[in-house]
Amino acid sequence: MAGEEANAGNYNAENIQVLEGMEAVRKRPAMYIGDTGERGYHHLVYEVVDNSIDEALAGYCSMIDVVINSDGSLTVQDNGRGIPVDMHPTQHRPAIEVVLTILHAGGKFDGSNYKVSGGLHGVGVSCVNALSDWMKVEVKRGGKIHHIEFSRGHVTKPLEVVGECGDETGTKVTFFPDHTIFTCRAFKWETLCARLRELAFLNRGVTIHFRDDEGDAHHEETFHYEGGIDQFVEYLNANKKPLSPVIHFEGEKEGSTGMVQAEVSFQYTESYTTLEQTYCNNIHTIEGGTHLSGFRRALTATINKYGTENKLIKEKDKVAGEDMREGLTVIVSVKVPQPQFEGQTKTKLGNGEVDGIVAGIVSDKLMTFFEENPAVAKVVIEKTLLACRAREAARAARESTRRKGVMDGLSLPGKLRDCSERDPSKTELFLVEGDSAGGSAQTGRDRATQAILALRGKVLNVEKARVDRVLANQEIRSLITAIGCGFADEWDISKARYHKIVIMTDADVDGAHIRTLLLTFFYRKMPELIEKGYVYLAQPPLYKVERKKKTEYVLTDGDLTSKLLTLGLDDFDVHDKDGQTMPKDKARDFLTLLAEIEATCKMVEERGFDAAVLANDTAQQGSGASMLRKEFSSLSGYGYTPDDWFGGTLSKLLDDVRAHGKQGLSISRFKGLGEMNADELFDTTMNPEKRHMLRVRMEDAVAADRMFTLLMGDEVEPRRKFIEDNALNVRNLDF
Repeated sequence: MAGEEANAGNYNAENIQVLEGMEAVRKRPAMYIGDTGERGYHHLVYEVVDNSIDEALAGYCSMIDVVINSDGSLTVQDNGRGIPVDMHPTQHRPAIEVVLTILHAGGKFDGSNYKVSGGLHGVGVSCVNALSDWMKVEVKRGGKIHHIEFSRGHVTKPLEVVGECGDETGTKVTFFPDHTIFTCRAFKWETLCARLRELAFLNRGVTIHFRDDEGDAHHEETFHYEGGIDQFVEYLNANKKPLSPVIHFEGEKEGSTGMVQAEVSFQYTESYTTLEQTYCNNIHTIEGGTHLSGFRRALTATINKYGTENKLIKEKDKVAGEDMREGLTVIVSVKVPQPQFEGQTKTKLGNGEVDGIVAGIVSDKLMTFFEENPAVAKVVIEKTLLACRAREAARAARESTRRKGVMDGLSLPGKLRDCSERDPSKTELFLVEGDSAGGSAQTGRDRATQAILALRGKVLNVEKARVDRVLANQEIRSLITAIGCGFADEWDISKARYHKIVIMTDADVDGAHIRTLLLTFFYRKMPELIEKGYVYLAQPPLYKVERKKKTEYVLTDGDLTSKLLTLGLDDFDVHDKDGQTMPKDKARDFLTLLAEIEATCKMVEERGFDAAVLANDTAQQGSGASMLRKEFSSLSGYGYTPDDWFGGTLSKLLDDVRAHGKQGLSISRFKGLGEMNADELFDTTMNPEKRHMLRVRMEDAVAADRMFTLLMGDEVEPRRKFIEDNALNVRNLDF
């Protein structure tokens, strides 16, 4: 022991470990890309695409192709100038090798090649290289096609000329993330689509073509918006009723580090919510910053000035900035030579001069717009005054309830059965529908850490209600009081009484509706609860399976089918078309495929379609048709055709195996949480050691905003079209 202590105290130069470049990135990847899960996996793509976008910002690139390849790798190709391939003057190796293997190496530091850039830290593409199992780069430059290859940040195939390219220029990067580092294993189409679409909106005129060649998906989409962020606003407001045209201003002004460019597009709608999306050098500044404060300040001052001068706003009207932003959708995009990012996630713009630059541009141009469009100005001010009156009514309602001790924690709602623990990091609030489920949950819970709030009937749809009506709703007031953070301008996340708020509803249509209404409330009125990861969805089981005095709970129909097939195959032989006995693992895969075909056929037929027609007619389009054809294509690998299914041979086989698996079992389906006794509800849905819960995340605020507006808003036609277009995608619909 003494010897070990002596060695431990021998702390000198030889104990200092130096991690050079790529090794440092591989040792601590989260320091460079955020995490090694799904977010970090996709961040690799953004870093490579940002290089192409920087070429576009510099005026040299108009086309970017992004492809998820069939082997799971990803390619980004552009028609920019191409990464330099000549010898670096001090490193004495090709510049492309320096850029891809050395941190803080790039052409974005002296300002001569890139006036602005999405990433000035210079570690982007070299980090991607370090965290990739392999990377191949092809550069068209100087009439030659150059090729170089890497593995985990090190050159495996030196730069060489592999062909001629005439006048073409550009860079093509293909990489495969290192799966020994990342827990994620595949790129998601929807995730990448959201970011690529956003980049196309923000960079007017750039074309981004995106294709997915992996598996059977083969999605393909092209993003190109000559209208830029004006079209971005229209996209965000597609499911809202507009009150004004899209209003667009842009300008530039010399700042301390160079020319600052600002672009603003906004539109008022009949909605009661505000959506503010801000960007700096294409980076989504989710925490806002000086560009947002400049816009808000100018909007408030200009509306006040115009309204007062034209006697539309009276002295008695106590209009606040938030009133002027009700129903507003705005995009603020700035290009700053040397951005400074602050905040918890480093996505808050901190350059002080940007506030004044944006405010100056908006103030001058908005006043001119109002003077030239008095009808629009009047509509905006009328909506502002309505919002002001609703806010004052809500304030009066809060004061009234506060005098009674409600909403400040002095008087908790009567339906709340609180827990004894007072440390919010250890407590959970279960939101349940009705007294029946509430009774079971209350009896079965852990009274030390689990609180129960039973909600009566449907919660108010806050998407269609102004703040005064929201606060007049008893169930909403109970929610606000129980959670303890306050509301609106009195919101304080540090006062949350629970760090797990669990929506626990029945697994039927009514339960899904209540769940959606609650999620709408949290997303629109308490989004920080979702951002902090405090909101969860309980996953109660659908079935109870009993066998030989042993009870098991099954979450979904699919899980039940899987269990029955496993049991059914115990002593049941499945033969192929030639009469040969299938191995058990192959038979299980075959029967699982048959179960998927059965579920899909049932789904499309319940929606009025003929499954046989959809499966055989290649002219039929839509997700249901493609889903069936994909499944029957897999069926052909076993030597069978759709006729074998629709003729009844294979469906009978599936029924026989399932029936064999059911022997000796007692299967009961829960129609609601109230049917479970207290012990069952706790063991299956509330017990931390056994339960399944989903944490609600807000990965894409734009997509979430559009979906909540579409499904919960006033506009009927977009919702009807969405339902018609997606009828065949529905998997969990209770009839």
